[in-house]
Amino acid sequence: MTGDGRGSSEQHLPKLRLDELLGELQVRIDAVRGTRDRLHSLLEAVLSVGRELDLPQVLRSIVEAAVVLVDAEYGALGVIGSDRKLSEFLTVGIDDDRRERIGALPSGHGILGELIRHPEPLRLSELSDHPASYGFPANHPPMHAFLGVPIRVRDEVFGNLYLTEKRSAREFDAEDEAVLSTLAVAAGVAIENARLYEETRLRERWQRASGDVTSILLTGAPSAEVLELIVGEALKILSADTGMIAERLPGEEALRPALAVGLGADRLGGLVLSPGDGIVAAALTAYEPVVSDDITHDERAPGDSPLWAGLGPVVAVPLGAGGKARGVLLLGRAPGGAPFDEASTGPLLGFADQAALALELAERRRDAEQIALFQDRDRIARDLHDLAIQRLFAAGMTLQSTQRFMEHPEGKERLARTVDDLDDTIKIIRSTIFGLRTHGGTPDGSGLRGRVAEAVKAATLTLGFAPALRIEGLVDTDVPSGIADHAVAVLGEALSNVVRHSGARAVDIRLRLASGELTLTVADDGCGVAAGAPRSGLKNMEERAAALGGTLTLGEREGGGTRLVWRVPVTLGGAPEPG
Repeated sequence: MTGDGRGSSEQHLPKLRLDELLGELQVRIDAVRGTRDRLHSLLEAVLSVGRELDLPQVLRSIVEAAVVLVDAEYGALGVIGSDRKLSEFLTVGIDDDRRERIGALPSGHGILGELIRHPEPLRLSELSDHPASYGFPANHPPMHAFLGVPIRVRDEVFGNLYLTEKRSAREFDAEDEAVLSTLAVAAGVAIENARLYEETRLRERWQRASGDVTSILLTGAPSAEVLELIVGEALKILSADTGMIAERLPGEEALRPALAVGLGADRLGGLVLSPGDGIVAAALTAYEPVVSDDITHDERAPGDSPLWAGLGPVVAVPLGAGGKARGVLLLGRAPGGAPFDEASTGPLLGFADQAALALELAERRRDAEQIALFQDRDRIARDLHDLAIQRLFAAGMTLQSTQRFMEHPEGKERLARTVDDLDDTIKIIRSTIFGLRTHGGTPDGSGLRGRVAEAVKAATLTLGFAPALRIEGLVDTDVPSGIADHAVAVLGEALSNVVRHSGARAVDIRLRLASGELTLTVADDGCGVAAGAPRSGLKNMEERAAALGGTLTLGEREGGGTRLVWRVPVTLGGAPEPG
């Protein structure tokens, strides 16, 4: 009996050990299988992330893969900005409704900021136990277990992966950390590839835009059309909200807008830019784009400057070589917009050079047109002097000699009147010749005709359209300088009133010298003069007219609007005769 019992025990012992060994083997097989499956999932995630080239989609794929790999309920990827705070924050596991109720996305405080300050893997079983933790905002889901790893692109920390709440366990383990760190390495490579791809696409867009600008320059298109294309392309490529080109005018230190497009364009079009503005001054002497992440908090920008009102990120580049720039190209985004980065604004400097070339070509074209006009005036003056005056003078001499043969008193009187008319005609032609040869009444082109044209051109920027202008008579030669000064001042005041009060879409200006009277008429299609409106400007114009013995009348324009007529007498003393 004893022997039989001992033999039975010996038979059961090996069987128990075999069961234990088989169980342990199964556990190890399962572990190997689990490790194999996890490695397979990691490889799939790496390949999936590496397939994408669009950077936003790459970032989304990274955080989605991370959540699956470590079996987390919530995941996020925070992109670190130039200010060492989170500039982007992509989340997985929180629906849109809860995200909206939570409010603004985090900027990088607490545990999130801990990884920014110390870019090393961080694993916690309880978030609230860490010294950097200070709780969650209202409506935020509860979170306890935490795993975070940095994402590096070469030597730069691009951002961080944040995972919370492991579904299958109370906390994340070392293997989760190793898997996530491996994914972060692959993510860094994928992000770099996506960046390179984005830079290549951006470079191609700049090249296409530069080709379009070059083509339109070669066609001889007006400078306004070229500048509009340049600013429009820059706005599209950089996703900016507003753009402006301001240039230095001859003899002026300040810069005036040549073109303004986008957000606040109406307001920007009438500004005068001071070269003392820090951003403008920096751009005029820069050899690279001048960038401000938020212009409202930039020490270089005057706090009360209307130029920067309603803008956030800003970039400015010179038009032409640094130190010799003839103006600046300014681009801005609305407050809260993403700052301009070096990769996207790098080609902007060369692009702005094309704007400088457009302004230079337009100036050369204007010079050539003016030279051609002067040459044509000289030819007309020469022809009038050599042909018309000589013939009229000969006709007058013939009529004077004919008077001796006239016996009837009425015939003599008619001949005398005809001779006087010829003399007056000769004086008028000589006065015209003098005006033509002085190219606008004075050697430097500062006659009344030129001054009026300049005043109208200056008003075009604030009006938003070009007024119609007609000038009749010898205003350059027969209008004394004192009266001319008054006329220019009255025109400026009248146009200022149109801009501020009328809301007009068309303005007709007529300056006429006839029968010893200078008449300035300004008519617009605006809303008219409202009852009780301030009349300080009108009073000034009335006083100017009265001082010269003239009148000012203000009435309704036919078809609606306002018609202002300023009349003053002019004593014609005759213009100097050309030699």
